Amino acid sequence: MSDTVPDANKLAAHRLEQMLQPERGRLRMASWLSVAASLLWIPQAACVAQLIAALVDGSQALLGPWSASLLFLALGLSKAGLAHMSDAIAFSASQAAISRERKKILAAQTRLSPVAGGQRSSAEIAALAADKLELVAPYMLRYAPAMARTRSVPLVILAIATVFSWTVAFILLIAGPLIPVFMILVGMAAQSASERQMQEIGGMNALLAERIRALTDLRLLDAVDRTISDFSKAAERLRQQTMEVLRIAFLSSTVLELFSALGVAMTAVYVGFALLGELRFGAWATPLTVGEGVFLLLLAPDFFQPMRELAAAWHDRAAARAVAGELADLEAAHQLEIAGGGFDSRTLDGPASVELRALSWTTPAGRVIRFPDISIAAGERIAITGRSGSGKTTLLALLAGLAPCPDGAIRVAGEKLDDRTADAWRARLGWIGQTPHFFNGSLRANLIISGNERDDNKLENALALASADQIVRTLPGGLDTRLGETGHGVSGGEARRLMVARALYSDADIILADEPTSDLDQKTASAVTEGLLALSARGATLIVATHDLQLARRLDRIIDLESDE
Repeated sequence: MSDTVPDANKLAAHRLEQMLQPERGRLRMASWLSVAASLLWIPQAACVAQLIAALVDGSQALLGPWSASLLFLALGLSKAGLAHMSDAIAFSASQAAISRERKKILAAQTRLSPVAGGQRSSAEIAALAADKLELVAPYMLRYAPAMARTRSVPLVILAIATVFSWTVAFILLIAGPLIPVFMILVGMAAQSASERQMQEIGGMNALLAERIRALTDLRLLDAVDRTISDFSKAAERLRQQTMEVLRIAFLSSTVLELFSALGVAMTAVYVGFALLGELRFGAWATPLTVGEGVFLLLLAPDFFQPMRELAAAWHDRAAARAVAGELADLEAAHQLEIAGGGFDSRTLDGPASVELRALSWTTPAGRVIRFPDISIAAGERIAITGRSGSGKTTLLALLAGLAPCPDGAIRVAGEKLDDRTADAWRARLGWIGQTPHFFNGSLRANLIISGNERDDNKLENALALASADQIVRTLPGGLDTRLGETGHGVSGGEARRLMVARALYSDADIILADEPTSDLDQKTASAVTEGLLALSARGATLIVATHDLQLARRLDRIIDLESDE
């Protein structure tokens, strides 16, 4: 365990650095502008100190009251302008980095194979891309500039203090380094707490998405109270983790305030007694003057200010590293991409035939599934049967190019199915899955997604052939109804008939259907079966994975994946 944690921390730190690398130039610029803004307080303090000295001991000031006031105001405006420019540059850099990471996540998830094991839920991915990535912005806006100021401003003030009083420099030198030591100790706990908080946020989103999808079933099963209880427990866990992060953040701020207050107080005590003549050591050739003493008093708080701001932003660093660690874990997980993306503009004009030779697949659990050699002619109707776990759904995914084919070969339309041909092959496919999905648009837009242009007559014929026209008539908005991702408002069988209608409209010449009649009553299953046969009647090759023997017997051939023949 002791070896794993440092490795995870190093991996998170490396991933965060990788995320920020393209914006490193802008972040450096923002940091140096921030440093310059902080250093402008030194001449401002000098203006104030020489005026106070002139009022107290009657000495001649270098600048008159009006000149000093105007210079102080000009320096203040310059400081505000530099700080604003620093924040604007850092904000722009943070948004660019977050946008780039979001695109990478979405691009990777878009091409993720549906048969890959260990996938995160869509809710967890959405939480990471939408919510958690935003936690990197405070790191870039506050922590990075604060770290730059901590590395430079205290050293400059320490050097200036040394010129006037070695005692004040000694006080600052002793009090200052204690702060980073305690910050490091607190920071170890802060990162661990932030990582646990990130996990709870992802789990809460996954729980919410899962329960929303099953809302109808939960109400039918009278499990609403149990669901509310689950949410209450999850919310309480998230509250506890959030409070733990806040406790650590407050602890780090308290420790820093203590040491900075002691440092400033000790400086004030020394300067006060030195000006009263009680302490005659600590300054160089001459006793400490009023102007020098006031100047040192004004600089002392700003010696600690960058470290105070760094401590306030320390939990931002912990949160950013926790997010970077989650990104690293996501990218390190074994993920399979769908075939395609070979940027080959070719089209597959051959017959819609399929051949499998020596094809096998290794599941995420390590089990090897060996498929029989199969030849399917164009226009043939095939039923793929076998018990659950025999590989029916996996075989359909391989035939669609939704997973790479590491062992064996698949030939489609006379050519090998690989990255060069997969996109062109999928352009000819119609897919009917066990759980239909609808994108955020009208039912009409979902049905004609594969069509070249809208044709209402063709769509009406497709709905009629799929026995889905009555479904549309019962919807409140007809074809303009939005069903939601999983088809809220229609039953599972009705959703599958709509998918059959979409396949009919698309003119796909090969149809892959995964358990199209499972969990349906006999009447609905018969309607779906007739729709599939209507697809094959126009010449499409039909490959159906099914447990339904009545459907299988109506097709041309049955291939049992568990058969020894």
